[in-house]
Amino acid sequence: MVRQLQPWHENLRKRQVKAPKIYFRDCGLLHSLLGIKTLPGLLAHPFCGASWEGFALEQVLCITRPDEAYFWVNHPGAELDLLIFRGQQRIRVEFKRADAARVTQSMRIAKHDLKLGALYVVYPGLRRYSMGEGLEVVPLWAVLPRR
Repeated sequence: MVRQLQPWHENLRKRQVKAPKIYFRDCGLLHSLLGIKTLPGLLAHPFCGASWEGFALEQVLCITRPDEAYFWVNHPGAELDLLIFRGQQRIRVEFKRADAARVTQSMRIAKHDLKLGALYVVYPGLRRYSMGEGLEVVPLWAVLPRR
């Protein structure tokens, strides 16, 4: 019913969040509990972004089948939504419900502090594109398996 995502800890000089994040694995159940009955009601709801992030996160985890998965947040507020480990590979993911994703200060801080290579930004848009600086925007539909 729920996914508990543990925080990733690096040996940094900054304080990091150590409490887990909780996601509903079934966004329909979440919408029902919140009393959301229509798409316009969902789009106007303050939890719309969190609902989309949980849905997209669950889809990415189902497809990538990682050995381990974490999130990262430091106390000043920089964050990384998902850090996936598959063997020696690290996959870094941000989820943005915006139509046009943009580079944020949080992404720059996470990239610098965690010494990240590529960072993928998953969004609900239609096209894949690069934002430079090792940041690639990927539509959620491109991540989902083809049927």
